[in-house]
Amino acid sequence: MLSGGAPSGRLAFNIMHFARVLREAGLPVGPGHVIDALDAAMIGTLRSREDFYWTLHAVFVKRREQKEIFDQAFHVFWKKPKMLEQLMQLMFQQITRPADEKAKKAGFRRLAEAMFDKVEAQSRREEKPGSLEFDATFSHSALEVLRAKDFEQMTVTEQAQARQAIARLRIHRLEIPTRRYRPFHSGARIDLRRTLKGSLRAGGHLIDLARRERQWREPPLVVLCDISGSCSNYSRMFLHFLHGLMNDRERVSVFLFGTRLTNITRELKRRDVDEAMMKVASAVKDWSGGTRIGSALKEFNYKWTRRVLTQGAHVLLMTDGLDREDVSVLETEMARLSRSARRIIWLNPLLRYQGFEARAAGIRAMMPYIDEFRPVHSLDSLADLAAALAAPKRAEHDPRTWLKAG
Repeated sequence: MLSGGAPSGRLAFNIMHFARVLREAGLPVGPGHVIDALDAAMIGTLRSREDFYWTLHAVFVKRREQKEIFDQAFHVFWKKPKMLEQLMQLMFQQITRPADEKAKKAGFRRLAEAMFDKVEAQSRREEKPGSLEFDATFSHSALEVLRAKDFEQMTVTEQAQARQAIARLRIHRLEIPTRRYRPFHSGARIDLRRTLKGSLRAGGHLIDLARRERQWREPPLVVLCDISGSCSNYSRMFLHFLHGLMNDRERVSVFLFGTRLTNITRELKRRDVDEAMMKVASAVKDWSGGTRIGSALKEFNYKWTRRVLTQGAHVLLMTDGLDREDVSVLETEMARLSRSARRIIWLNPLLRYQGFEARAAGIRAMMPYIDEFRPVHSLDSLADLAAALAAPKRAEHDPRTWLKAG
């Protein structure tokens, strides 16, 4: 089945089904990965099960933490003995688990939900004799737990609930004064031009003083979002937040960057969130790849700054700051960006760790040029961000705190 040129029998169908399982389990598997896997199977060089395993591994696995999920999915899907019983046990809730195993267990639960029918699993739990019943009157609500839960640790069902909660978030508005004025009957300033025009209509005998006040409007908002492998799970949820933000206010521009910069403002303006995400997926070519923060900021500064950073624009920069290129380029471009923007808010998924310290060279190079340093790993952090967009900066988010600690 694995040799002789083109894939025979149902191999092509099974590869597509396997890719669908991985996608449901949380791995960023797209149509391009499926095509690459089918092309690899058609070459005719796959002589053994081990060759087949490492070929699919090279196509579907892009991050180290994805290996555990892929390994379990491969051995279960391609009929490894005695693995079904082990995986089915993950469908049942565990009272305690080690802290360092959270990522692995969350991935296994997503895999189990992707491969087995939830209704069947529920019926098995109900038919199991001696099931435990307890009163949850004074326990934590599911919504409260979900709001504080890390996006990386969520199951497939919890991720769907989180997207619905993000769509219901209320975005606070902020208006700033502009240099323009508008007519207003009790304004503080006298509108000399309108006053003289009115007096000419009356032959110059009567003068009614016309007044005006300064106009207020929301500042433009520019979002730069990192979609590299280390930030992909958080950026996917963050895009749902940005979709609601674009439908709630005007003059919002969104750019994604990994190894290149992509403007997705037009794609994200679709009313339907699913349609918008499909358009974004088709427009972005470097999802879950490497990170070139300095190069992306340089392209943005030279190509887009004068178009979108106008009238006191605010900037949301979502990245972990782990740049693999020359730090001097990153520092230079951050300085240029800070001179063009009124306010820069850095959203870093690494702040989910209690012991985070600004020790990486890229993070320390960016710190002096930002106004606020915030986490972006849970529903609570997104709710705080929605409120912070219309509020002045607070001392607990001052980036100088992390610079001194580092």
